[in-house]
Amino acid sequence: MQSKKLLVGVTCVCTLIAASARVGRSSGPAATEAPTGFTTPTLIDNPGSQSTSNGMAEPQGDTFALDQSTFEEEEGLDKGLGPVYNARSCSDCHQNPVTGGGSQVAELRVGHNNRGLFVNPSITVNDGQTVIPNRSLVNDRSTCAQAQERVPGTENIRALRMSLNTLGDGFVEAIADGTFQLISAQQANATRGQISGQVVQVPVLEAPGQTRVGRFGWKDQHGSLLSFASDAYLNEQGITNRLNLTDTTSLCKTSSDPEDLPDANGMADIDHFAVFMRATMAPPVDSALLATSDAQTGQQLFSSIGCATCHVPSITTAPPGSVINGGTLTVPPELGNKIIHPYGDFLLHDIGTGDGIVQNGPPSTANKMRTMPLWGLRTRDRLMHDGLSNTRDDAIMRHRGEAGFVTERYARLSQQQKNQLITFLNSL
Repeated sequence: MQSKKLLVGVTCVCTLIAASARVGRSSGPAATEAPTGFTTPTLIDNPGSQSTSNGMAEPQGDTFALDQSTFEEEEGLDKGLGPVYNARSCSDCHQNPVTGGGSQVAELRVGHNNRGLFVNPSITVNDGQTVIPNRSLVNDRSTCAQAQERVPGTENIRALRMSLNTLGDGFVEAIADGTFQLISAQQANATRGQISGQVVQVPVLEAPGQTRVGRFGWKDQHGSLLSFASDAYLNEQGITNRLNLTDTTSLCKTSSDPEDLPDANGMADIDHFAVFMRATMAPPVDSALLATSDAQTGQQLFSSIGCATCHVPSITTAPPGSVINGGTLTVPPELGNKIIHPYGDFLLHDIGTGDGIVQNGPPSTANKMRTMPLWGLRTRDRLMHDGLSNTRDDAIMRHRGEAGFVTERYARLSQQQKNQLITFLNSL
């Protein structure tokens, strides 16, 4: 009887969450669908191609093509690359099937526990003469042999993190904090506390002293796209900028900080990165496949067994004119009051796959990961946060913890029903 009641609650949660997505909206024009499309073909390899934005107005003197070209630009020592880094451009890790999309690239994070609490490691390089302190990220590349990082044997927590899609992230940035808080509350109410996404407040780097609900990164470690861009520029490419002024090591360093300086338009690279991501369209569905009877049945099963509790089908962004990111950004009409279909809640959950690593959140986030938004899923072959699941069925069956009862329901489906559910997933 309890299982049957839970199923009813889980089935209803989509309606509840749809209502929660409207939190904070005043009466006014009805929300409209966000534009979708894989509309950012690689410009650096196809200089004659055209990319299309979501229509968001650009800062004076800027263009979407310039923002995308900056996102794709490969950096060298002359721009401050390294000394330790993972990639030479943003698009190295965000490129499938177009610029800004997902990737097969994974980063490596490590650490250890001390009295039950996660500790960021200190990693020695240069034959033990130089220390890179307090940093869980281990870079795979360096500009000189002496600076190459290696995992110390003391760091017994080791995890891979797949690079994430950034298309449509401008709409995610425009979601009101209260929407995430209400989604979490609705999840707990609908499942009697079995599922409850954790909301974390994280610093907004461009607004010192201000925080916002985290939504970007596997640990929800950032709440704004400019913060995310700044962090990635330093940690993935080793390029300092006005929000992260110091390199992780000065070994073999030849440039002066900060290395990311404003251009003729007064915009640094991190500004172009943020504007590019804000101006992209959301990932589209495969409408032909989604229209098939198998996919339609699979979509109903996806909801009825409880997948949609965390993989939320629809969320509405904050109204235009809303001030976000600690007062540094106003939601434009192109991003405000838009309905998106991320199939994710952008909250942290314990589904039994947590990597034990803490970033901007409290210690309770160690074994929690952000729900993977499923939009654009059909473009990915390495699944889950670590990329170690290769089929949709494998990924579903790894869900435990909060999602354990949902996995059990999936396991009880007939093979035909499982195929139908996966057909639906393949349309996203």
